[in-house]
Amino acid sequence: MRHAGTQEIETPRLLLRRLLPSDAPMMYANWASDPEVTRWLRWTPHKDVAETRELLSAWALLYPNEDYYQWAIVEKASGQVFGSISIYNSLAGEPQQKAEWPGRDISAGIWEPGYCIGRGWWNKGYTTEALDALVEYWFKNTDSNWLACCHAAENPASGRVMTKAGFVYDHDAEYHKFDGSPVPCRCYALTREHYLERKESF
Repeated sequence: MRHAGTQEIETPRLLLRRLLPSDAPMMYANWASDPEVTRWLRWTPHKDVAETRELLSAWALLYPNEDYYQWAIVEKASGQVFGSISIYNSLAGEPQQKAEWPGRDISAGIWEPGYCIGRGWWNKGYTTEALDALVEYWFKNTDSNWLACCHAAENPASGRVMTKAGFVYDHDAEYHKFDGSPVPCRCYALTREHYLERKESF
């Protein structure tokens, strides 16, 4: 599979760029320390800025890899880094997902967007704007024929973001937090064919 890595993306209101260790104070303050924001994520709230900086330093080492996709979501009007969005191979962390996608080509993995934004930016369409941009980036810059996308069943707002971006419900599944606790999820798919059909209709 052809990969493109984390390149800068611009939308009307947002700049998507690589996260830097220097972003740690804003990441910690705007979302990583908030238990309400991290409630449905695999990781727990960060204890201090040092923990956030350590994570960002580890991520920085991965950016040279063409199959690593991790963006900061920056509000252009304020310059605030208020969230992150990524595309990752969920098959690596959840191998049982292989059986959940019959008929799909998963030979190159199951590539799945994930996103998280601070509470101060909820309900303003920012996540949909970022996910739309990522979908376009993915299908323009890779030769993948589809994307998966999953959300915690108890977090339907995330599912509404996915459907607005063109994803279609496929099945229920069980993911796991990093501590091993299970999270019932709803999984969606977006094919290249459906992406192109939607693009032509706009």
